[in-house]
Amino acid sequence: MITVRKAKEEDRLGWDEYVLLHKDASPYHLYAWRLAIESAYKHRSHYFLAEDGTKIVGVLPVVRIAIPFIKQEFCSLPFCDLGGALADNEDVAEQLLKFAMNEFGGQLNIRASQSVYRQQEEFKQGEKVRMLLALPSGAEELFASFKSKLRSQVRKAEKNGVSFRHGDVAKDMPGFYSVMQNNMHQLGSPVHSFKWFSEVLKHFNNKAQLFVVEYDGVIVGASILLLTNNVATVPWASTLPEYNKYAPNMLLYWAMLKYAAENGFEFFDFGRSSYGEGTFKFKKQWGAQPVALDWREYDQGKLVAHATDNQGKIRSLIATAWTKLPFAAVNFLGPQLRRYISL
Repeated sequence: MITVRKAKEEDRLGWDEYVLLHKDASPYHLYAWRLAIESAYKHRSHYFLAEDGTKIVGVLPVVRIAIPFIKQEFCSLPFCDLGGALADNEDVAEQLLKFAMNEFGGQLNIRASQSVYRQQEEFKQGEKVRMLLALPSGAEELFASFKSKLRSQVRKAEKNGVSFRHGDVAKDMPGFYSVMQNNMHQLGSPVHSFKWFSEVLKHFNNKAQLFVVEYDGVIVGASILLLTNNVATVPWASTLPEYNKYAPNMLLYWAMLKYAAENGFEFFDFGRSSYGEGTFKFKKQWGAQPVALDWREYDQGKLVAHATDNQGKIRSLIATAWTKLPFAAVNFLGPQLRRYISL
């Protein structure tokens, strides 16, 4: 008989063991994501376990984001592309969903992805997808699979004097954060707090890697790579635009891909993109294929929308206005706002 209950701290090891063995696992399903959210932003989380006797047969992580005096949102999961239930079968997943619905009055946002590939022509312009690359058994084979133009762009970065190294968290986090602040300002989006990134690296420990690219001793690009047993995922990667002529982004992504291929990962997850647009094309050139995101919003237990983060006119106007604010102002206000933005 399947029973569902809230996970306790003593369930952490069993939770992670189940996640790491599941074929659809993402690093965001790991318990470390919960710990980082609670430590950095103080949001309350509700993690649910389904058990058959004492055996875990499913998990569903949910985080409550309460915007003061406005609303509360129950999201699986915030600040990333993927959440939802991991379960042995659809029946268990349904029981987890039903249990959570009862807990939250039928209100829940689920962020998952489809598990099968679709033909490219089936996607619509602007549709939200995750970009997945199946990795060969080694870096040399991966590099050889790239088109000559792509290989030359990677070599161009090295010839231009851009260098890569694995980052030292204590030493390089300020440089990483400075790049993120700059990039998010130009994109018109509030930046996460410094503490958020620090807590992610702290709680993921050896399942997180910091990557750094430099030019003339200056950190001009950086990224964080999160790891499960078979997927390496990049949630954050940025370079300084004034150095783009030296192609630091090409070396940064190649360094991550090389690491993933050399360390036996089966897939590289480039993260979310809008089908057919700029970041989609950048990721596609590496060989990544789109997988549709399946985001669902429930209210009073009923599916009310297949939610995406498509930009509307109002959001575009806000983003434009944000880019025009002084750098010091957005760096102060950004983290205060970002903690309440679940995307």
